[in-house]
Amino acid sequence: MDLLAKLASRQLLVVTGKGGVGKTAVSAVLGRAFAERGKQVLVVEVDPRENLHQMLGVPPTGGEILPAGERLWVQNLKPRQVLDAVVRERLKIDFLANRVLASPVYHHFADGAPGLTELAILGHALRLVRGIETDAPKIDLVVLDAPATGHGVRLLASPLLVSDVIRHGPFADMASELAVMISDPMRCGIVAVTLAEEMPVQEVLEMREALRTQVKKDPEALIVNGLYPEAPPLADNKKKEDGLVSLWRRRRELNDRELFRLRETWPGPRFELPQLAMDRGPRLTETLQRCLERAVGSDQGSL
Repeated sequence: MDLLAKLASRQLLVVTGKGGVGKTAVSAVLGRAFAERGKQVLVVEVDPRENLHQMLGVPPTGGEILPAGERLWVQNLKPRQVLDAVVRERLKIDFLANRVLASPVYHHFADGAPGLTELAILGHALRLVRGIETDAPKIDLVVLDAPATGHGVRLLASPLLVSDVIRHGPFADMASELAVMISDPMRCGIVAVTLAEEMPVQEVLEMREALRTQVKKDPEALIVNGLYPEAPPLADNKKKEDGLVSLWRRRRELNDRELFRLRETWPGPRFELPQLAMDRGPRLTETLQRCLERAVGSDQGSL
């Protein structure tokens, strides 16, 4: 079984890493790849700026679940909607639910309780794969474009945090279910994304340790994104070398140094994606998908 087939068997796949390393592009690539393997896939982002839809060639979702291809959907999630839906589901009577949702006490609780926003994000995935969201399509797998590194760790640790703070009620029940889901390696997986640059590599290494400590999980793969191609041979006269070529060479040397560091320190599957001169959009997503599939199909990528 190759890595993509293994990841496709999960119910939740969390894609995380430092901001600016290409998590959204990787999430779109994985979503497409899993849908082509027959899974019903929803790719979710929680960034209010909405970037994911561009990678899949659909309009901004505005919080709705929109189709983005065969067996593929996309959504920009509003976590508060999930919390409100849980309240309505438990109270059942619209009058009572509306009173609670309009209450300043509820607003203070929803905005301020530690880990509750993160719990709502994970809870949305759980509700979808369990078929609780009646207005949503049938979903086998949620690919979550998670917040940047530290927030991503906090996201995965949130069920345990909420369980410590809230002992009874619907959110306590949700936290308990999510803790079981996240701890199950057959249901929840993590993919880390980095650039081959000093700060992103250091951050992803620290994130791996934080995940081990706080969540007792390791990423199932590391994707090194945005690699510069090999530079041309060094000119005989360095003074004659074009400034852009010289910059290209320095960037690739930096990439090579950090790739060596990762080979020495990252104890799991690692795959590389190239820097491509393409605008953000479906063509870029499709090209990166083919690059990833070739990498996974190589000797380095087989499991």
